[in-house]
Amino acid sequence: MPVCMRDIEQLAINTIRTLSMDAVEAAKSGHPGTPMALAPVAYVLYNDVLRYDPASPGWPNRDRFVLSCGHASMLLYSMLHLTGVRRLGADGRPVDQPAVSLDDIRKFRQLDSRCPGHPEFGHTAGVETTTGPLGQGVANSVGMAVAARWLGARYNRPGAELFNYRVYALCSDGDLMEGISTEAASLAGHWKLSNLCWIYDDNGITIEGETSLAFSEDVETKFRGLGWNVLKVADVNDLPALRAALAASRQSDRPTLVVVRSVIAFGAPNKQNTHGAHGAPLGKEEVRLTKRAYGWPENEEFVVPDEVLAHFREGIGARGRQARESWEAALAQYKNRWPDMAEEIERMARRELPGGWDAGIEPFAADAKGLATRASSGKVLNQVAQRVPWLVGGSADLAPSNNTLLNFAPVGDFGAASPGGRNFHFGIREHAMAAIANGMALSGLRPYVGTFFVFSDYLRPSLRLSALMGLPVIYIFTHDSIGVGEDGPTHQPVEHLAALRAIPNLVVIRPADANEVAEAYRAILSLTHTPAALVLTRQNLPTLDRSRLAPASGLLRGAYVLADGSGKPDVILIGTGSEVALCLDAAERLAAEGIRARVVSMPSWELFEQQPAEYRDSVLPPDVRARVAVELGIDLGWSKYLGSGGRFVGMKGFGASAPVGVLLKHFGITVENIVAQAKSALAAPRA
Repeated sequence: MPVCMRDIEQLAINTIRTLSMDAVEAAKSGHPGTPMALAPVAYVLYNDVLRYDPASPGWPNRDRFVLSCGHASMLLYSMLHLTGVRRLGADGRPVDQPAVSLDDIRKFRQLDSRCPGHPEFGHTAGVETTTGPLGQGVANSVGMAVAARWLGARYNRPGAELFNYRVYALCSDGDLMEGISTEAASLAGHWKLSNLCWIYDDNGITIEGETSLAFSEDVETKFRGLGWNVLKVADVNDLPALRAALAASRQSDRPTLVVVRSVIAFGAPNKQNTHGAHGAPLGKEEVRLTKRAYGWPENEEFVVPDEVLAHFREGIGARGRQARESWEAALAQYKNRWPDMAEEIERMARRELPGGWDAGIEPFAADAKGLATRASSGKVLNQVAQRVPWLVGGSADLAPSNNTLLNFAPVGDFGAASPGGRNFHFGIREHAMAAIANGMALSGLRPYVGTFFVFSDYLRPSLRLSALMGLPVIYIFTHDSIGVGEDGPTHQPVEHLAALRAIPNLVVIRPADANEVAEAYRAILSLTHTPAALVLTRQNLPTLDRSRLAPASGLLRGAYVLADGSGKPDVILIGTGSEVALCLDAAERLAAEGIRARVVSMPSWELFEQQPAEYRDSVLPPDVRARVAVELGIDLGWSKYLGSGGRFVGMKGFGASAPVGVLLKHFGITVENIVAQAKSALAAPRA
């Protein structure tokens, strides 16, 4: 390699390092050590490896880079600035503004900067996923690699390979300590995702000190056992070795882990290889000494040499533009030959559904015996999936119970030998399942995942990130209450509805019967930037007679008047899910005593809150203060609908092991108690 080339490479690497140091120092918070250590990895990935066009960062077949160790965010922001990544407009198209300007870097971790403390998808172009909670990014990368395989299987044609992108994730010791990473790595190995490469920063340092305090496993042997190809780079500053390892990863028939040995805060004379450089600024004097060690202007800040910008333009800029233009030319030819498939690709990119996607949803006839909402969900899911080809998903080993299996031909199971399958078997790995679904959604697919409602605790961090990123992942939760019966309190959700309702930008729906389930799918599939939790029963529920009750389409408004007496109601009974039928029975008994009771089905608080105040007041008139809410959960949050004069019939603690009928009577979830509480509310003095 000519001397000048070595010089420009080192100059580029040191620019990454010093930008990161200066930004953290200016913010007086952040993590400088890892960007300083991993600058060579970022340089080689972007300028030599990634098939990525900075001028079009949303190009569908781009390689993905995930910074799973999101605390090292300045490493990514430096690359986005130096490579000239463009900002994306509201329509997803690039605009002639930088995704990350030098001013943004100067305002690292400040309000309205495009350089927040951890990378945020949708906030900064070029950020493929929100990372920070360790382990999430690598698990997302598995979903991205899955999506690449699935998209290629469905849309590629001989001579027209539209989808063959690769996914690279940079991870830390902390990422690999988190259990989610092992769950995700196990699935990646099982599925033989050879388009996936994790680069493990083996620096031996965490916040508390050396990793040996709590981490002594043999990572290389572990990953080989998980079915991965494992490579090693002894020194992160050895660029030829990095290039060779990444080239070898592309030849493997398995996912690859590249173990890279680095020194945290490389070059800092007093803080390199110490935990003091992990999560705090180096300090002005140490920054000055480090710049001296790099041969950098000691007293200048945020220096970006013109020749470094030119180097990246001539590297990833030119190479990425050529790759993207070649792909766009191939897509144009593809549209001529396979216009229907091309339309699907475009709809996915816009998060649009096919025309008439819900035409196959069939109404359910009234039936006193009815069926469990998990069963009606399975029927509707299959009806919808036949018209939405990119609706894919599965369960954490509970498909027969969750009714999440697509059973029409020829859907098939996703796997190493069948990458176009639409049924996914995640095994008992709820946390990774949800994070993988996030990666799939980030790649354009519409994923759904299923498990028992009580195990939403196991995947909650990933679900929260679905909401934070605005990803329309569908969560199908069954066995929603003490209706689980004999399995007992370990499997009976009590606080879980309240816990999910507390998450911003998540729609929770608990339908009352099969036709509300059908409408729930209409509501959920129409969401484009919001995940949804569909909460379903194990036990049968009557399919309500809509000829004498309000239509189930009222679900689309979150809550609606299901049944009403003549004239102004004396009391309002509000139910969700399986308790709506109890409210109807209670209303009949009250009517027999001359008490006019309105029954409101309230399957979704979130959808109801989106309605105009006039509609909400028409359903729950403010001057009708006698109200009873009935739900097999705790009362947290219900006060906003019940007010000071309302009553709650539900759970005050954990459940118990017994048949469901016995449990309902034991905990007072009965028609008799609802009637009694309604009378109590009516008798209460008004303030």
